[in-house]
Amino acid sequence: MTSLSLSSSPAASAKVDAVVIGVAKGPKGLVLAPGSDSVASALGKGLLPALTGLGATGKAEEVTRLATLGATTAPVVVAVGLGDIPSKGTAYDAEVLRRATGAAVRALQGSRKVAVTLAAVGPDLPAQVRAVGEGALLGAYAFSRYRTTDVETRKEPVREVVLVLPDAKDKAARAAVTRAEVVAKAVRLARDLVNTPPSDLHPVELAEVARTHAGGAGVDVEVLEGKALAKGGFGGIIGVGQGSANGPRLVHLSYKGGKGAKTKVALVGKGITFDSGGLSLKPPTAMEEMKSDMGGAAAVIATMAAVAELSLPIDVEAWVPMAENMPSGTAIRPSDILTFRNGMTVEVNNTDAEGRLILADAIARACEDGPDVLIDVATLTGAQLVALGARTTAVMANDDALRTAVVDAAGRAGEPSWPMPLPVELRKGLDSEIADMVNTGPREGGMLTAGLFLKEFVTEGVRWAHLDIAGPAFNSGEAYGYTPRGGTGAAVRTFVQVLEDLAAERL
Repeated sequence: MTSLSLSSSPAASAKVDAVVIGVAKGPKGLVLAPGSDSVASALGKGLLPALTGLGATGKAEEVTRLATLGATTAPVVVAVGLGDIPSKGTAYDAEVLRRATGAAVRALQGSRKVAVTLAAVGPDLPAQVRAVGEGALLGAYAFSRYRTTDVETRKEPVREVVLVLPDAKDKAARAAVTRAEVVAKAVRLARDLVNTPPSDLHPVELAEVARTHAGGAGVDVEVLEGKALAKGGFGGIIGVGQGSANGPRLVHLSYKGGKGAKTKVALVGKGITFDSGGLSLKPPTAMEEMKSDMGGAAAVIATMAAVAELSLPIDVEAWVPMAENMPSGTAIRPSDILTFRNGMTVEVNNTDAEGRLILADAIARACEDGPDVLIDVATLTGAQLVALGARTTAVMANDDALRTAVVDAAGRAGEPSWPMPLPVELRKGLDSEIADMVNTGPREGGMLTAGLFLKEFVTEGVRWAHLDIAGPAFNSGEAYGYTPRGGTGAAVRTFVQVLEDLAAERL
């Protein structure tokens, strides 16, 4: 993983391969962002005209390279756009800094060491260091485990990033670096898991990752399979997994925050390691990205490792159901009825709506521990993409204050989300004539109906929120900001922020 450090030495004299400065759109044209003073002094009055001549406009995430011709120790200055200059009395938004840093670091692949001045652009030093640090570490991500033919020519991610700021010994800034490193490490783990092909990540391997990474960080790990699942009454997990030669798992991760812990939280993450649709088979093109259907599980596992490394004063119990949804002679059929952990029965009318079936068991089990708050995350519905697009997470809840708090925390973490309702009139669409429910309702409002289905398994009195990350978990388009093509690590930063808020009793 890329290393991150602080320095108070002038950026112009930094012994690095490139220096990153910020530029923005001002009322009269291109302006330099704070932090670029030493570079501007070294290059003189020609810096802005040279950048303008190269096409720099200050547009957010726009990257412009300029050879320094010996004026600075670094041979190259990279100017990255921050968008419009903030109005008087305000600062650059943390996510603007995070994305700009990520864009610059991505553009500098092949460089060994880079200095970044963006942490010095505003008054809130810890928040800026955190945002810029995360942007740098996440922008330097690459998944090359399976690349073999371009080893000699491939440009590797930046190895070292130095954040230039006025006081490198500032305790709050150093703490922000540590947090950025822990969070970025967790996001990178989630990305790696989503990017791993399903032939190498069945439920057994995913469970082992939880044991290795979360367990290795100090989290207690228990894995339920086979007879233990049957004895526990986990009919949804068993039903979804029974069509595959690779048996399902339910992983329990437990973290105790010590004497200072006042809040008990449950996390649940969907872990479908590959989704063929089962007997309700998906079209071939719809399967192409279904290795990402365990993005919720990846987020929860990575979050638990981060929580332990950050030593948050909060108790967290995570339940991660894992299964492979495959068609075979043993697969569940439309019209089969499954009995769940809490005794409810569900008529399966679509085997491709399997995520909610494994989540239901895990949610029911998590409620038995009496958490103050329960949050689940899942790549659950195509309807989420239709409603909110590929970058915005949908948040539903049985408590309006919790839903608002989760959306707010996600925004501060840099993960766009939007509050969605759970209309009571849609619940009728889940009625079954022969069981307690069917697993899918009418096409209209499909994302909301899925949330209503999960709500049925939440014990009364438990504050619950549901995050649908079907779009945000996997980037099918071009890389942008600090977000690569492929697995994004969605929801990890949101979860860490929410847990920090709960630990500090801000939520």
